[in-house]
Amino acid sequence: MIFSKTLNHWYSNNKRELPWRQTKNPYYIWLSEIILQQTQVAQGLPYYSKFIEEFPSVFHLANAEESSVLKLWQGLGYYSRARNLHATAKYIANELNGEFPNTYKELLKLKGIGDYTASAIASICFNKTEAVVDGNVYRVLARYFGMDIPINSSKGAKEYKQLAQELIDEKNPAEFNQAIMEFGATQCKPQSPDCPICPFKTSCIAFNKNRISELPVKIKSAKAKKKYFNFLVFIDKDGKTILEKREGKGIWQNLYQFPLIEAGKNLEFEDFKKLAQNHHLLKESSFELSLYNDDVIIHKLSHQHLYTKFWIVTVNGSLDNGIPINKIHTYAVPILIGNFIEYFNFD
Repeated sequence: MIFSKTLNHWYSNNKRELPWRQTKNPYYIWLSEIILQQTQVAQGLPYYSKFIEEFPSVFHLANAEESSVLKLWQGLGYYSRARNLHATAKYIANELNGEFPNTYKELLKLKGIGDYTASAIASICFNKTEAVVDGNVYRVLARYFGMDIPINSSKGAKEYKQLAQELIDEKNPAEFNQAIMEFGATQCKPQSPDCPICPFKTSCIAFNKNRISELPVKIKSAKAKKKYFNFLVFIDKDGKTILEKREGKGIWQNLYQFPLIEAGKNLEFEDFKKLAQNHHLLKESSFELSLYNDDVIIHKLSHQHLYTKFWIVTVNGSLDNGIPINKIHTYAVPILIGNFIEYFNFD
């Protein structure tokens, strides 16, 4: 088909040299695809290199402690990806003797692997004719074919997948999949695509009807909830602080944070001090309280915005469950906490 031939020709002349394109090892491909979910290549590349260096095989990853995996993942966000990565590595190493499934359907059964990742591994590693559909592919197809179906609807997911499957080069599905993703990432970009030099400009409906900025169509998501986080940064006379492990299924599961007081609104100093005095770590303590950041730090997650303050709590005695301040860099923490640790002078 002309579309795939044109696309593959463009790819052969414009593709970026990336380490995971030099291999068909399913472990490396799987690792790169999980890292690049919700992550740009420029940000994900150093993480990929660190993971390969630290865990050169699925067995190394399987044998690692979860805390080590989360620490290495720190800064990428969406930490469920790292937990699923670790769980699947253990399953492949222990139950499948280190061998990845070689079909889309079997790959889809693995934890943390959905349609896109299963299609990528099946095509790139095992030459299966399985079309990938990610954000880049949605954009290319929507613009080229002038499709108004929302990409984040069940109907859209089905129709775009079907179209991609019809277009895929059956003789070289790996090349086609990587080409269309690369084309969306570097040529048919979300903002300011380079249409004048696009090889598809004469047949692209969006370009010829001046609809580039309108496509793809996406249903607006629900407005993010506001939450008000107040972290207690303890410092005692022995140079110790407190970190607590987050439990449950909420955000940052199994990561560490400073003790948290969540409020229903943004609190000023006196109101917060009254609230803090009832915290179980402060009820019987003599302490001084000060606010680190005068301006609220807004940390944006996919479905919620965290309005955050860090309160420095200097206690006169010793913390029973304190950890040496010089050890806090060894704990896996959310990037919000990590940035604070990086900038705050504990000395």
